[in-house]
Amino acid sequence: MSELMEMLTRRGYFWQSFEIYGGMAGFVDYGPLGNALRRKIEDIWRKHFVIRERAVEIDTPTVCVEEVFIASGHVSCFTDVAIECESCGRVFRADHYIKEVLGIEIEPTIETVKEIIDEYDLKCVCGGRFREPFLFNLMFSTKIGPGKGKMGYLRPETAQGIFIDFRRLLEYFRHKLPFGVAQIGRAYRNEISPRQGVVRLREFNQAELEYFVHPKEKRHENFERYANVKVKLLDKNDKPHEVTLREAVERGIICHELMAYFIGKTREFLLEVGVDESKLRFRQHKDDERAHYAIDCWDAEVLTSYGWIEIVGIADRTDYDLKKHMEHSGEDLRVFVQFERPIRVKKRKIVPNMKKLGPIYRAKAKEIAKKLEELEVDDYVDSVTVEVDGEKIEISREFFEIEEVEEEIHGEKIVPHVIEPSFGLDRITFTVLEHNFDKDVVEGEERRVLRLKRWIAPIPVAVLPLLSREPFISKAKEIVEMLRNEGIYTEYDDSGSIGRRYRRFDEIGTPFCITVDHQTFEDSTVTIRDRDTTKQVRVKIEELPNVLKELLSSERDIEEFGEIFRS
Repeated sequence: MSELMEMLTRRGYFWQSFEIYGGMAGFVDYGPLGNALRRKIEDIWRKHFVIRERAVEIDTPTVCVEEVFIASGHVSCFTDVAIECESCGRVFRADHYIKEVLGIEIEPTIETVKEIIDEYDLKCVCGGRFREPFLFNLMFSTKIGPGKGKMGYLRPETAQGIFIDFRRLLEYFRHKLPFGVAQIGRAYRNEISPRQGVVRLREFNQAELEYFVHPKEKRHENFERYANVKVKLLDKNDKPHEVTLREAVERGIICHELMAYFIGKTREFLLEVGVDESKLRFRQHKDDERAHYAIDCWDAEVLTSYGWIEIVGIADRTDYDLKKHMEHSGEDLRVFVQFERPIRVKKRKIVPNMKKLGPIYRAKAKEIAKKLEELEVDDYVDSVTVEVDGEKIEISREFFEIEEVEEEIHGEKIVPHVIEPSFGLDRITFTVLEHNFDKDVVEGEERRVLRLKRWIAPIPVAVLPLLSREPFISKAKEIVEMLRNEGIYTEYDDSGSIGRRYRRFDEIGTPFCITVDHQTFEDSTVTIRDRDTTKQVRVKIEELPNVLKELLSSERDIEEFGEIFRS
């Protein structure tokens, strides 16, 4: 890994944030190549999870008012247990430190951590003793506005902005389920002791889809696309399975078709961006590790130099979020779902007695009567409570009657359930780089090469003059201009020997190098060199844009486009 990270830093993929001020753990800068790679991964994610779904993409603030996270449960639940050294003052995330030092995995509660510290006489790396364990909320807090301001937090996930906009989104989709809403952007978690580079960041990039469905219809019309795909699963009891997604649903390993559909779709996306399938699995969360909002969750995990790490979480959040925001905001976030055929049902409804309500409740009587008429009761009751202008008023039976009526019902109001595939773009970007980092021997010398998929390479094409002099330079720059005008991102390089330049572009993952040589001026041809095989073919300059577009969007061999003349 150290060799890979040295190369990624030197070549402009990742840099330490605030480097000239000593740096800060948990933050990373994307250099030119890293930023270009992540953006291409984002675009492929959009293709799979927005364009190919009934979905839209929105963008909401990264700073949210406190009420949002009180409702969502993050203020009370989004915590880790921390331990602080009395001597050096260092703070560690307790469960990570215990696993690292003792090799023990624990349920991270204050009581359990305290027991472990006492039983094993656990000390800090400096030898000091730990203070009492404490809960640490992982959200960054802030004040919105001057003076006392309003309490706010940097969002720990992009999802809540989507839930807050649900009423507007429902109107956009003309009140028809299912539909998906995506958001790509920054999220923030004040990690206690991040020490894993790009894998654990305090500011990171997420791509999330909230897929709203009828609670009784957790299936997808395109499930057959993935039904026979075989996947590696590790269930919540740590039992491995290698089965098709259809079998996994039928055997109850995966809870429903919709969850299986998004597992299949996630796998397809990850393979397209270059994750090694032999190092990919889907692991189900244990009962004691699931987030407070989920009834089931599967992680896409990949094997890296850090071990198995999560890069995607696919959760069934049920109606938790929408119900919580209904409860705290007072807004109705239900969806009216029409029945195929109307049904007749018997109901008990309240009929207010205005002659009695009027003299007692005066100006509030009409509003109380309206609230009473909206109520349904399961049985004959002695009193009911209604809320008028924020005041709860108990109305006794003398002010109303209960009648049993038969009504024709055309539909019902339901709170949709949400299936959420959530992608950590930074971890995916790092995984793609590590899984495609390779070394081989070319012409007797060791070569380092990033075998990135052609369509995500930050620099897809480089144009190199064989000699760093005229007329080679002018012709090469003319070709660069032509390719850029055709929409192909192209670099030019005339520094050093041609062999050194090939190695330079191999190392950063450029799939094709175009070389202007002596023959170019005889027959208007150039060579295309393939990064992975080092094969070269000659093609006409006028054919170059179309040939490159075909090669960059596929895995076709360059031999199809010209005669191999040197390997």
